[in-house]
Amino acid sequence: MKEIYIVRHCQATGQSPDAELTITGQQQAEELKVFFHDRQIDRILSSPFLRAKQTIEPLAEKIGITVEVDERLSERVLSTTSLEDWQDKLKATFDDPDLYFPGGESSRQAMDRISQVIEEIRSSEAEHAIIVAHGNIISLLLKKYQVSFGFDEWQALTNPDVYRLRETPDGFSVERIWVR
Repeated sequence: MKEIYIVRHCQATGQSPDAELTITGQQQAEELKVFFHDRQIDRILSSPFLRAKQTIEPLAEKIGITVEVDERLSERVLSTTSLEDWQDKLKATFDDPDLYFPGGESSRQAMDRISQVIEEIRSSEAEHAIIVAHGNIISLLLKKYQVSFGFDEWQALTNPDVYRLRETPDGFSVERIWVR
């Protein structure tokens, strides 16, 4: 049975792809290293965004695993134009998975993209993997395996956050395991 840990990045200085972790975020990355220290991990995949890579680097170095950067773990683009009411628009995309805005990706498209990563992990030798990504794309992934996961749950995510996706005989189970 596969276990995939889904990690939202630690506190960062901003939203751009090159935004670094804050000092608090660096401390959180060290806490994640301790959190995972007694868990078996075979594989680590990360978004190419700097804050995601910096989130998992302390653990990867400690356990001697190379972080695989995967573009499919990049944050979802809601729109390439500025949206004043972006949270209302984001909420609408949870209700209508095919809704998208100029230059953006629908929830269904983003969900399909990140689900490819999960399927690849399922078909690999790794039994215990970590993926590190971002709030919106993670929310959509969790929604795929737990239909009730929606906008309110997205709002409740923390930086960092950790969920465990377990393959079971009946499908998958989703459990939030980061409690701080």
